[in-house]
Formats: sequence, structure tokens, C-alpha cells
Amino acid sequence: MNLEEVARRAGVSTATVSRVLNNLDVVRSATRSKVLKAVAELNYHPNLHARTLAGGKSHTIGMIASNMENPFFFDIFRSLEAEALRNGYEVVVSNTDYDPERLVRSVRLMIGRRVAGLAMVVSEMDESLVDELAAAGIPCVFYDVGAPREHISNIRVNYRAAIESLVKMLHTQGHRRFAFIGHHSALGPTSERERAFTKSMVKLGSGVEWRTVADRDGLEGGLQAARQLLNSGFRPTAIVCVNDFTAVGALRALREHGLNVPGDVSITGFDNILLSEYCDPPLTTADIPRADIGRLAFEALAPAGDRQPAPGREIVIEPRILVRGSTGAAYSRRKP
Repeated sequence: MNLEEVARRAGVSTATVSRVLNNLDVVRSATRSKVLKAVAELNYHPNLHARTLAGGKSHTIGMIASNMENPFFFDIFRSLEAEALRNGYEVVVSNTDYDPERLVRSVRLMIGRRVAGLAMVVSEMDESLVDELAAAGIPCVFYDVGAPREHISNIRVNYRAAIESLVKMLHTQGHRRFAFIGHHSALGPTSERERAFTKSMVKLGSGVEWRTVADRDGLEGGLQAARQLLNSGFRPTAIVCVNDFTAVGALRALREHGLNVPGDVSITGFDNILLSEYCDPPLTTADIPRADIGRLAFEALAPAGDRQPAPGREIVIEPRILVRGSTGAAYSRRKP
């Protein structure tokens, strides 16, 4: 099935069919109806890649994520896709599993597809790859890596303030033995949370003891990191986790060791994924508005109407702390 057969069925030129399929307003409504009827009768599916090559304009947005298994990334994808569909775009997604080589391949494939814009929700970015994207001239939005440039916007989260707030809350509750469970500590956004935790501990001084451990991102990573921590002999009364997904895995390790949350150990997550509210006990966490991130990413890449994407800018998100059942007063300060 091709464009010529649709044109013959509708009794119009192939150029008219093309204008209808590209949603141009210059076609009369009666003609548009005939073309769409022919498309339906012939079950015609346009070659979107060929349309992009011919017309020079893509209606595809790309998204590259570090770990689509983590609901945090999937939530951003769902929001981005919803905005895209409302505005006549589609979204193609690539998962890197925190692998820099896979990231490079994914970026080059997206450039080859001539996507209209690219959302980079990754931690493993290299500056040379940012330069490559800038040279390609594709509108990009980065989540938590890089800095704004021409064609490149940045959505950044104030991790430092959120981690400091969590630590301050726990310290006020009487906790003096802390631990931080992270993952991929060499990567920017995750290491920033660990650095904020470390600085908070140093600021509290000699009155606190603390440790940091790390494994991979996910339920299994949180489980193994918490096991490593508890098997070391150090017994924290408060654990700050790099994200909720990791914290849920850590909860299982605490139960394995016969520890009650929050009676023996308080634990916090980060991100406020849906699972954090439904696990037992519900997690105290820092809320990152993933729906807003997806919407802001789309607006930076493909604004409504005929306007060009906005020039590079930085958007800073301030998380809010949600106190739930996984945190409470340190055992030493509880009344018998």
C-alpha cells in the first residue's frame, strides 16, 4: 500500500494526501474527509521516517533513561508521552542501565532518527557527548546533568536541601548513628545526594557516627547494601537511602535481621514513587514531581503552536519532605 493508491481512491493528488497526513490546514474539509476515508478503507499506514526525510520535520520525541525498571524514570516517561500525544507527537525511549557505552549508542541512534527533541534522564553523561548533542543542533533537555546551552535546557533538583532536611529531622528525633545507602556513587546526581549526606554528618560533628554503602540501583541493590551494612557490625538507628526503590529493598534486609521499623531503625527514601506510600511501613521521603518533570521536558523540546523550542535555560525543583511511618524517635529517647 502506498501514497499513490490512497490518492487514486480519494480522487486527489499525492501532494494533497501528503498535506492531509501532515495535518496542514490548507486542505478543504470535504477533501480532507475523502482522503481520511480512503486511508481507512485501504488500511494505509504512512512511513513516518520517510515523511521526516521529505518534510524535514519530525514529530518524534526521544527519551533516554538510566533505569526504566525504577518507577521514577517510568513516571517521567508516562508524563512526557502524555504531553506528546496531546500535541501530535510520539515518544521513543531507550534504556542504558547506567552503561556509558549504551548511552553513546542510544544518543547516536536518536540523532539518526532525526528526533524533534531529546530528553536525557540519565546520570552517566560525559562532557564530550554533551558537545556532540550541541553540535547536532537537536533541542535537548537534561535532567540533573550538564548546564544550559543553546538548544539545551536543564532540569535540576535541589538534592542538597532535601537531604539536609531529612538528616535534620532525624537528628532532632534523637538519632546519632546514621547510614547512607546509595548506588553508582561515581555518577553526578546520585553522588550529589551522598555528598550532601556526608556534609551534613560533618556539620553535626563528633556527636554522630555514620557509614555509607552502595550497590546497584533497585530492590536487589538496596537489599544487598543493607545486608552489607548490618553484617559489618555497625548498627545505625537511621538510614537515608538514595531513592525509594533502594529503600524498599533495604526494608527487607532490616526485617531479615529482626529489626523493627521505625522502632529499632528509621529509614527514608527519596523520589516519592507510588510504591513508597504502599510499602509497610510507608516511607518518609522527598517528593520529586515526576509529572511536572515530564511536562516541563516536553515544553522545552516542542512548545505548542509554531514557536521554536525555548533557548537553553535551567529549571530548579525544590523537593518537599513527606513524613510517613518509616521514621520516628530514636530508641534511646523513647519512653519505656
